[in-house]
Amino acid sequence: MDSEIKEEIPVHEEFILCCGVETQVLKCGPWTDLFNDQSANRPKLLIFVITGNPGFSAAYVPFVKALYSSVNKRFPVWVISHAGHALAPKDKKILTTSDDPNAQEVKDIYGLCGQVEHKLAFLRTHVPKEMKLVLIGHSIGCYISLQILKLAPELPIIRSLLLFPTIERMSESPNGRIATPLFCRFRYALYVSAYLLLKPWPEKIKSLMIRKYLQMMNLQTEFSLLNMLEPFCLVNAAYLASQEMMDVVKRDNETIKEHLSKLTFYYGTVDAWCPKEYYEDMKKDFPEGDIRLCEKKIPHAFVLGFHQEMADMVADWLKDDLSKI
Repeated sequence: MDSEIKEEIPVHEEFILCCGVETQVLKCGPWTDLFNDQSANRPKLLIFVITGNPGFSAAYVPFVKALYSSVNKRFPVWVISHAGHALAPKDKKILTTSDDPNAQEVKDIYGLCGQVEHKLAFLRTHVPKEMKLVLIGHSIGCYISLQILKLAPELPIIRSLLLFPTIERMSESPNGRIATPLFCRFRYALYVSAYLLLKPWPEKIKSLMIRKYLQMMNLQTEFSLLNMLEPFCLVNAAYLASQEMMDVVKRDNETIKEHLSKLTFYYGTVDAWCPKEYYEDMKKDFPEGDIRLCEKKIPHAFVLGFHQEMADMVADWLKDDLSKI
C-alpha cells in the first residue's frame, strides 16, 4: 500500500512568504492553485493539516498521502509548516502574494499566538473564501485549530479533527513536567548548544544522520527534512514549546461548547502529553461530544510509522461529511 501511494500520488512543494516568514506548504493532489483553477473539477473542499511542534511538514507527507488516497482522491490535502520551522533551500523560489499581511502586523510570529495568526493569514490569502474546510490538528495543532474556530467564524469550517490534543494542562502532563523546566528555565542554554553543535556540521553529515533516523523510524518522505538539524528552526521550536508550557493551561470550554458538533477529539492510551485522565475529564464535561480513545497503542507522534492507520480512521470519521460535498 505504501509503495503504491508513493508512486501514484502527487505532492507539490511550495515555499511562500506568509506574514513575512518563509513557510513550507505541501499540497497533496493535482490542485496547486485553488484561486485560479476555474476548471469544472475544482474541489469544493480542502483538508488542511496543522502540525504539532516541531512543525516539520515534510514529516507528515506519508500521512497526507495516505489520507488523500483514503478519501478516494476527491479532495486536496495540504499541510503547512509552522512559522520559523522551515527554511527554503538556496535554489528554491519563494512565492509571494500581494495580499500577504505585513510581517509587522503579527507580533511574536514564532510564539503561540503568532502561529495562530500565521495559519489564519494563510487560509485567508491562499484559499478561496467559499471553499469548505476540514481542519486536522495534531498535538499543539489542535490548540491552533480551536483558536481558528474562535477567531475566524467567517471561515466555512465543516469539521475539525483533533488528534492527540494538547489543549490543556500541558505543563502538568508527564512529558510537560520534564519539558517545562527544560524549555522555560534552560531555553537559552539549548539555543547556544544548538548553534555550537549543529551549525558547523556539513550538510552531507546532517543528511546522513536524518536518513538513518528515518530508516530507523520506518518513515519515507521525498522532501528534505534538513530543518530537523537546522539551529534556527530548532530554536524556534524550543521557543514555541516554552510558550506552550506557560499558556496552554485551561481548556477553552466556551469555544468547544460553541463548535462541539464540528469537533472530534482523539486521545491516546499511551500519551504522555495528554494522558487518559484528560480524555476522561473531556467525556465527563462534554458527554454529548465526539470524544474517542485510541483502541491501539498509537503513540503521540503517530506520523512515525502509524500514518496509514490514522488516515484510514480519519477518512472513516469524515465519510458522512464528505459524501454531502
